[in-house]
Amino acid sequence: MAGFYVENFGCRATQADGAAIERRLIEKGLTRVSGPESAQVVVLNTCTVTASADQDVRNSIRRIHRQNPDCKILVTGCYAQRSPQELAVIPGVNWVVGNSHKHQIGEVACGSPGFFAVDQLGMAPDTSSMGAEIFVSDIFAHTELMAAPVFDADTASEKTRPNLKVQDGCNNRCSFCIIPSVRGRSRSLPITDVIREVNGLVANGYREIVISGINLGRWGRDLGQTSKFAALVRRILEETGVEKLRISSVEPMDWTDELIDLVAGSPGVAKHAHVPMQSGSDRILRLMHRKYRPWHYADRIKKIRRAMPDAAIGADVMVGFPGETDADFEETRAFIEGLPMTYLHVFTFSARPGTPAAAMPNQVPPQVMKARNRTLRELAARKKHEFQQTFIGRELQAITLTYFNGSHTECLTDNYQKLWVEGRHEANQWVTAAVEGIDGEALLGRMNEVAFV
Repeated sequence: MAGFYVENFGCRATQADGAAIERRLIEKGLTRVSGPESAQVVVLNTCTVTASADQDVRNSIRRIHRQNPDCKILVTGCYAQRSPQELAVIPGVNWVVGNSHKHQIGEVACGSPGFFAVDQLGMAPDTSSMGAEIFVSDIFAHTELMAAPVFDADTASEKTRPNLKVQDGCNNRCSFCIIPSVRGRSRSLPITDVIREVNGLVANGYREIVISGINLGRWGRDLGQTSKFAALVRRILEETGVEKLRISSVEPMDWTDELIDLVAGSPGVAKHAHVPMQSGSDRILRLMHRKYRPWHYADRIKKIRRAMPDAAIGADVMVGFPGETDADFEETRAFIEGLPMTYLHVFTFSARPGTPAAAMPNQVPPQVMKARNRTLRELAARKKHEFQQTFIGRELQAITLTYFNGSHTECLTDNYQKLWVEGRHEANQWVTAAVEGIDGEALLGRMNEVAFV
């Protein structure tokens, strides 16, 4: 029986796609193996958000082909959708399958009899480059949404915190972002499917479930329903037995008063808000084609903090967008300084071919971008430490993960703090711990009780 291995690059949505691919390949009779060196089929599920993400994929293709020259390599995902010919000419690649045909990977990889992937435009696969077949078509004609739970990257035994993608694609047109052109329009997993998947995870013993998407707050807009994202969260709480639901990234305009009140008032929802910012400069936000202004963003963050005083509040922030001056960057730094953020994901602008920002004048020099990145990371580290200090001497609830460092077990608190507790403890257990200090980026605690066994 042929063995396969899937290697995922990038975001949680890509990891969720990878889990769905694994499900399809297992249904086709293939067996998952532990690494590419022992696989007959290797699937590289790619990201293309930055130039370095593209380079990581190319490096992996060459490494795998060198280590296991007899395996067949299938490249899929966002990079495959954006630039299939670029990938098809790399030695070792057998198939390039864009997001438009990702749901057909089982047929492609297994050579199903009679399979001939004609795309929505009536086009056959391209076999003109080095014998690699290319299955890519118009992503905006694509309506398929692959969904399967993916488990926390730190928990190889798959015992905690599965991530369920309930939305894909994006209708926004941010000037720096390649995602809409490689993932297509926003589309949602129907509520009945979401409930079924969550109930299935609960039945298998999972206690905390993360729901995610490319533009998660837009869930349901394509289903012809009047209900929106907050209604989805409420339905999950009412119709499943999930003990803790965690919401991944939601755009500021979708953190409605209804959603804030629901998260704040529901013990079953983690007190954690990730709200993409990108910039604190109004001028730069306009150039980015973002749909909110700094004062609107600040209003949402302050409402979240008032409703949930102990919540983790995080953001994505980009430095070095074309035309970003020292004054623009200082606006962003000061804006973040004045907000109750507890962590940041800081990114450096990377020009993506085909996006408006790639052709904009006044590109920021790399050394300037690097210095700005460092400044914001230092600010983020300080804010995180200040937030953590407020919990010393208090009790926090957390779920045990699978990692044990020899003396302590890693946990994750309701409000998204890494917490180490003494001793080895079974994964997927609720614990209550008294916080006694801080060690690097993590809290240190003494376990008082196991909340659920």
